[in-house]
Amino acid sequence: MMGKEALSSAFSEMILEEAKKDKDIVVVCTDSRGSAKLGAYPDEVPEQFVEMGIAEQNSVTVSAGMAYMGKKVFTIGPASFYSMRSAEQVKVDVAYSHNNVTVIGISGGISYGALGATHHSLQDISLMRAIPGLTVMIPSDAVQMRKITKELLESPRPTYIRIARSGVPVIYDENTEFKIGKAKRLTDGKDAAIIVCGQLVATALQAAEELKEEGINVSVVDMFTIKPLDTEMIETVAKECGCILTLEEHSIYGGLGGAVAEVAAQTEMVPLDICGIPDEDVPNGTDQEVFKYYKMDVQGIKDRVKILISKKSK
Repeated sequence: MMGKEALSSAFSEMILEEAKKDKDIVVVCTDSRGSAKLGAYPDEVPEQFVEMGIAEQNSVTVSAGMAYMGKKVFTIGPASFYSMRSAEQVKVDVAYSHNNVTVIGISGGISYGALGATHHSLQDISLMRAIPGLTVMIPSDAVQMRKITKELLESPRPTYIRIARSGVPVIYDENTEFKIGKAKRLTDGKDAAIIVCGQLVATALQAAEELKEEGINVSVVDMFTIKPLDTEMIETVAKECGCILTLEEHSIYGGLGGAVAEVAAQTEMVPLDICGIPDEDVPNGTDQEVFKYYKMDVQGIKDRVKILISKKSK
């Protein structure tokens, strides 16, 4: 891994570069240009920037209107508000209407930490992946974020992207290619598979490295696209590894774990452990403190993998 970089910064740098070349690119923001790390974008291309204030529902609808007129629109703000408060607008104005809008939810999951449940977005993936016609992604590092943004500019589609607030470890090098809907297998191991997304990919890789030192070889799969889901990859690791641990910064209901379980139940039944946030009020704290509390840290992942492997022979 090569240092840390915030995904919002990666997006802002990429979209500014592209916006200078393409007047149809527009960024819409909801009083969060600082949190979104938009930097110089509003000043350098002011005619391609819209500040909506604290009005996420309006932001999505206005974005959809501009997209209908041919603009390539990225609307960015807190994931907790864009997913829940603006759910109907995302469903109807963006997805149902097939408008070229990318909704970027910043500070996703438990990034807002101590601000509590009102600012956590732990149900957004469950909601968004149930909306027909909507692509859903949780990028794992800044390189991936830049490449995904580039692909969305070239292949427009209604999309929801959720990213973390702070800098996350850089996993990929700049030459890595990504395709929306295709997972990246980062390690090969036949003892167990960890299917993971977002900032927890780096944690899973560290756990896999430590497990390898103990003689346990694990496959780590970065499932950065939750919808469309790479079902072929799920079936492959299920057959090769015989058990799967899913890991996500989301409720255990309806997120990545639920999506993987739906595939496994219909194709390749193996022991499966869905590791995420349980159905309860989350204690306030930093994301890393909460991960440790719920045993979603390196040690917790290692322990769960070992338990899963023990169930393979039963």
